[in-house]
Amino acid sequence: MSRISTTTAPATYRKGTPTRGWVRTRTATTVGILFVVQMVTAMGGTSSIQAFVDGSADRASMRLGVALMMVAGLTVVGIGLLMYPVLKEVDPRLARWYPALRIAECAVSAACGVYLLARSDVVPHHLLWVYVPTGLGGIVLTYLLLVARLVPRPVALLGLVGYLSLTLGVPLDLLGVLDMSDGPGLLLVLPGGLFELVFLPLWLVTKGLRSPFHSPGLAT
Repeated sequence: MSRISTTTAPATYRKGTPTRGWVRTRTATTVGILFVVQMVTAMGGTSSIQAFVDGSADRASMRLGVALMMVAGLTVVGIGLLMYPVLKEVDPRLARWYPALRIAECAVSAACGVYLLARSDVVPHHLLWVYVPTGLGGIVLTYLLLVARLVPRPVALLGLVGYLSLTLGVPLDLLGVLDMSDGPGLLLVLPGGLFELVFLPLWLVTKGLRSPFHSPGLAT
């Protein structure tokens, strides 16, 4: 009688081929938490800096704002580095841009913070310059999440729409067509904010990512 092998061959990824099941890993959980940390610290930092710009004489508030923005910047670098091994399984060449753009985002934010500390004034349109690498990096991330079905399609599409809106909003704001920090312009920021603060972190922490993209050593 022939013996039937119970050994399962390792799963391989073929672009466009759906996979089954979700796997919670330390990487997915950590990235989900870091997205929330990044959003909370960025919002706190922006609020503190804006209070100083609006006339507050409290330099401690300004320094706190810069420190929070630096934490947010380092957090996005961590997200980029953690997600790169996952994304490179989908498209190695395109995936390289994600950590690179996250590092660029941190560098722009840090440069704006140093300028503020040195000059007690903000770089004109400082948030818009940060939005450029944020939006471009987010487009890379969500496109790869979408084509590989690493997260549910509605979650990935929300992020893709959000980052496209954010990126397109930058030139419109610079040209004076709208203000992304007020009124209707906030609608361009909202989808990406919901993606980063709520939907993606919640899914990553509770469900994880599609299983073929994870090393067994990372699984919890």
